[in-house]
Amino acid sequence: MNTALEYGVDLGELKENPLKRIKQKKIAKDAALDRRAVVNPKQARELLAAVSYVGSWHRDRGRRLVAFYATLYFAGVRPAKAVGLQRDDCDLPGEGWGLLTLAKTRPSSGKQWTDTGTVHDLRGLKQRDTSAVREVPIPPELVTTLRAHLEEFGTAPDGRLFRNERGGVLGASTYSRAWEEARRLAFTPQQVASPLAGRPYDLRHAALSTWLNSGVDATEVAARAGNSVKVLLKRYAKCLDGRQDQNNRRIEAALTL
Repeated sequence: MNTALEYGVDLGELKENPLKRIKQKKIAKDAALDRRAVVNPKQARELLAAVSYVGSWHRDRGRRLVAFYATLYFAGVRPAKAVGLQRDDCDLPGEGWGLLTLAKTRPSSGKQWTDTGTVHDLRGLKQRDTSAVREVPIPPELVTTLRAHLEEFGTAPDGRLFRNERGGVLGASTYSRAWEEARRLAFTPQQVASPLAGRPYDLRHAALSTWLNSGVDATEVAARAGNSVKVLLKRYAKCLDGRQDQNNRRIEAALTL
């Protein structure tokens, strides 16, 4: 509502935003990610394997999504960017690291909110100029997965890597339902009931947490993720598993000097 009223002020339809008169006590929000949602590499691979068992074999409902989820995890991209990924955006060499050049995103907004009247709008990168691109190096494991996906499923007519069973744009409801089924296949009942990888988006969270935890410089992680360093550290600082003991030892060593 506040955004709509501010827009009305910008258009000159309103003299001021009436919500500005309301005094509210500001409460600091914890923007940090819940570390319970972050999977480790072993759990991530178990989930990817489980996805391939979702649905019947002849419909390929789960198998055609394995590479999609792998892109979220190994490249750390947002689902909307993976949905818009095209073959020309991918450098997939026969061996070694590859490269994704991200330029477009396909967020799901609903027909009534898009300029084209379709469910998925076609936009540039988040909070960037429409001509901006972002290069994300991808490990050999993802390169192999994407090459196998292209060999088996090809691309949509417009070059998109990932699509639904009818060839259309991959919707959030489609990949969310398959993810729920995969979690039930890969996890114990206790894990299924927990926040662990509760949403496909949590694969991105796991990727960024893993990169930071492995010692990759925060500026490099931020560049690959499309975040600012400030936002990155604020959101993922609590997910750096294994750092507490290391930091405790450093403090203890300093105290003994």
